[in-house]
Amino acid sequence: MCELTKVSRAGYYRFLHQEPEPEETELRDQIQQIALRWPAYGSRRVALELQRHGWMVNRKRVQRLMREDNLLCLRRRKFVVTTDSQHGLPVYPNLAASMTLSGIDQLWLADITYVRLLYEFVYLAIILDAYSRRVIGWALQRSIDHQLSLAALQMALAKRQVHSGLVHHSDRGVQYANLDYTEQLRAHGIVISMSRRGNPYDNAACESFMKTLKYEEIYRSEYLDLEDARARIGTFLEQIYNEQRLHSSLRYRPPAEFERLPPAVALALMKPRQSPASTGQEQA
Repeated sequence: MCELTKVSRAGYYRFLHQEPEPEETELRDQIQQIALRWPAYGSRRVALELQRHGWMVNRKRVQRLMREDNLLCLRRRKFVVTTDSQHGLPVYPNLAASMTLSGIDQLWLADITYVRLLYEFVYLAIILDAYSRRVIGWALQRSIDHQLSLAALQMALAKRQVHSGLVHHSDRGVQYANLDYTEQLRAHGIVISMSRRGNPYDNAACESFMKTLKYEEIYRSEYLDLEDARARIGTFLEQIYNEQRLHSSLRYRPPAEFERLPPAVALALMKPRQSPASTGQEQA
């Protein structure tokens, strides 16, 4: 029959399938737009992003459509160590591990990573507020020294108000252990905390942030030079990550939005959810 009518077999089978509903077409379009904007988003975040814009859709449906349209996340790359803890400077105990946070500016987290440009490497220092995961200080420079970490710290101090008991946590790298940096912290009444030797899990929130930054911005970009990288990374940090990106540890809210929530509401959201086993319910 296909030969007589000069129709391909694939065309015939497409004809047999019913045309998709307009709503389905629009939903696919929205999913594709989100996937293009956030290539590292999985089906969970895509579904929540759709729900924030008024779509009544569950994750299973989104997952099915993403699979059919081949909307896969970016592949992860190998982690590279940038910490130099081989020095004779004083180090400090890990105070962050025992802290229970109830608001912003109680615990700041600091870390450094590298950024590959066309002909050179540059280095990025960041400071996060551990409560909201918001980037409050950052600096991008060619040298990985204490001036880099100091520049990020000075930005954080200019943006936030230091309260009594604020803890600054970092690894044991020389950029954070040097006297200029630690004296700056003490001058503002900030308590110093450091990770244990060779244990990146002590600063897991920063490691997770660096992963997000690289997969969603740095690995997707080709920076011409230092100034181009500084402008584009700055836009991602200030306008996209802080203001728009959904954060899983914040019940899928952007950091800036989470900070604007009333404290009681934010703390209620941060309470761990009980598993079916703990409540005596059977899994569905």
